[in-house]
Amino acid sequence: MELDSESTATSLDENTENFCENPTRDTLTEGLMGLIKPTVDQLDERVRATRISQLELKQCIEGLSEELKKISESRQASIDLDIYVKKLINAKQRVTVLTNILQNAQDRLNKIHSLIDKEVVKRKIILSNAIEDQVPGTSN
Repeated sequence: MELDSESTATSLDENTENFCENPTRDTLTEGLMGLIKPTVDQLDERVRATRISQLELKQCIEGLSEELKKISESRQASIDLDIYVKKLINAKQRVTVLTNILQNAQDRLNKIHSLIDKEVVKRKIILSNAIEDQVPGTSN
């Protein structure tokens, strides 16, 4: 009994040639890309808006913190604002952490968006080459 010496593992490069021979996969791929891309775009836009809000909130907290420090320094009364200043500083730190998390998420979304765009271009090129190969008299 002869052992099968050919590998059954496939890679994207090996299947690129078969890509044009499978219109069902083309349709499914474009359908999935059509579903995923708007969601990624929408999520990316919402992350951007949230980051802007976080930065505005951080600036407001910093301003309020400065005002409380000024009030605290100007009044020698028994009002203890240090507790509130500490709470604002704590909130500012949490906002900074959230901003960093959102930045990382946005970077990942941008990378996904870029990969989707590259894949769409690649598939269009493959599809146009397949169409040229199928229509007589159009190949060079």
